[in-house]
Amino acid sequence: MLKQRTIKQTVKTVGVGLHSGTKVELTLRPCGPDSGITFRRVDLDPIISFPAAAMGIGDTRMASTLVNQGARVSTVEHVMSACAGLGIDNLVIDVSAEEIPIMDGSASSFVFLLQQAGMQEQEAAKKFIRVLKPVEIREGQGAAEKWARLEPFNGFKLDFFIEFNHPAVDGTNQQAEVDFDRVSYVRDVARARTFGFMQDVETLRGLGLAQGGSMENAIVMDEYRILNRDGLRYDDEFVRHKILDAIGDLYLVGHPLLASYIAHKSGHGLNNQLLRALLAQPDAYEIVSFERTDAAPPVYANQASMEWALV
Repeated sequence: MLKQRTIKQTVKTVGVGLHSGTKVELTLRPCGPDSGITFRRVDLDPIISFPAAAMGIGDTRMASTLVNQGARVSTVEHVMSACAGLGIDNLVIDVSAEEIPIMDGSASSFVFLLQQAGMQEQEAAKKFIRVLKPVEIREGQGAAEKWARLEPFNGFKLDFFIEFNHPAVDGTNQQAEVDFDRVSYVRDVARARTFGFMQDVETLRGLGLAQGGSMENAIVMDEYRILNRDGLRYDDEFVRHKILDAIGDLYLVGHPLLASYIAHKSGHGLNNQLLRALLAQPDAYEIVSFERTDAAPPVYANQASMEWALV
């Protein structure tokens, strides 16, 4: 049986919020089967819980933000992406502020933290959402059109196209396909950092945002070039970060997907609309489990046998 997974032990880290610039403590805790992933604002009294769910996203401007009882947890997509990439089904994520810490701007710090905690299989079947027919969301027209689509696929792959009309971005591949039957999340996706433009950063700081942003946690560009001294981690790091974000956004559906995701200039808002459109069509998906590991798609069978050595 392909089993659900949590972590073996509680682990903690400290970082800064991208927008507030304030110190944030993050604690990952194991939890029982069929619990799912839950965020908790432990700085509030009483503590408020935020189940990681597509319908719980209340704001998608610049990040995916869970909202409950007037409280928020923002920028959940990077840690959700790491959980998806390592096959974590059940987890409690305690956070001491409104934002998940940005760390280095990628998912690699969360991958490392989860690997430190270790993986614990649980005596319950892992559940998947198998997409049965195409579901698509479109927005805008002509050159401004954006879209995202889920299609049936016995595995999990993502195909993403970006367009920013910036020399530094245009000089890299703006389209990438990642099929996890063939590539590694940890090696090929997790290290891709978020990125921004200097003129946008200055505007955001004038609005009291991006106070914690720096070249330590983002790729930063002026009008012509990348300002980070060490350059890019991947030749196509920009589009790979969009794929990293999409993995985290899509994991908010509640279970791993058996699907192909194809996107053209999509973002957090469109990704969330896509999940809502899928869930609104009961004939578009089914919940499945695998009694035998060798019957599962290779991406998930490989996750089940993954060595959790630190990388």
